[in-house]
Amino acid sequence: MFEERQLSAAVDAVRETYAPDVRVFDVGQDFETLPPAQATDLGLFVEGLEPASYPDDWLPGDAPQLLVRYASNDFTIGMPGDGSVVWTRQTEPPVVLVKPRVQGSPQSFIDFLLAEAIVTCSLEVPEHFLGFFEADYRALDEAVPLNPADTYQIAAALYDAWVGLQTRPVFEDWESKHPTLFDAWEDAGSRLEGRISGLPGAVARGETSFGDGTELACAAVKHGLELPAPFAALDTDAYREHGSSYAVRWAEKTFAALAE
Repeated sequence: MFEERQLSAAVDAVRETYAPDVRVFDVGQDFETLPPAQATDLGLFVEGLEPASYPDDWLPGDAPQLLVRYASNDFTIGMPGDGSVVWTRQTEPPVVLVKPRVQGSPQSFIDFLLAEAIVTCSLEVPEHFLGFFEADYRALDEAVPLNPADTYQIAAALYDAWVGLQTRPVFEDWESKHPTLFDAWEDAGSRLEGRISGLPGAVARGETSFGDGTELACAAVKHGLELPAPFAALDTDAYREHGSSYAVRWAEKTFAALAE
C-alpha cells in the first residue's frame, strides 16, 4: 500500500531545508479518505501514530457525515478536496502521501506539489479546515445559505487561501534557490489567470457555482494573481492575521450583498 518515493534533487533539497524528518510515500490506490485499517498500516513505516480529534460542538448539526467522522477519534487521513498529494502530522515523523492519479502529470508539476506539501507541513498551520475554523465553523455555516456540501467546499477553499498566504512568500523566494520549482509554481498560476478575470460574471450567470468559484479564486491566492471582488478581500494581510473570524465576516458580507 505504501512505498517510499524517490525524490528529485530539487524536492529533496526543499525537504532538507524545511522539514528534514518528513517521509514521502507513494500510495497504492487513489483515495479521498484512507480507510482506517489502511491508514493504521502507516504505523509499520513510522515511529508512532497520534490521531487528531475535534470537539463535537465545532460542527453544525447537519455537517456531512465524513466531516463528523474526521472530527471523531478515528484515525483519518485525507478528505475531499485535498488534491493529489496529502500531508499529515498525525504520524511521527510527519508524512506526505502521493496518490496514483498524479501519474501522467508533468514531472515538474508533481515536484511542485510535493514541495508545496513539504513546505505546508513544516508550517504552524492546521491540517484541515476544521482545525482552522474551530468553533467558527458553526458561524460560517450560518453565514452560508447553501447546503452542507457547499459549505464544506467553501470552508476548504477559504482555508486553502489562508494557507496560501503563508506559503506564497516561500515560493516567491525560490526563483534563484529552486528555479525549476519556481517555474512550475509560476506555470500553475498562469493556467489559472484566464479563468479568474471572468469569474464574477460566470458566478452571476450561474455558469459556475459559488462554491466552485470560491475554490478557484482561493487556489489563485497562493500564486499572487489579481482577484476580482468579492474574492480580492481574501488576499490581504488582514485575512492572514485574523484567520477564521475574518473568513466568517467575509462570507456574511458577501452573501448579504448577493441577496440584495
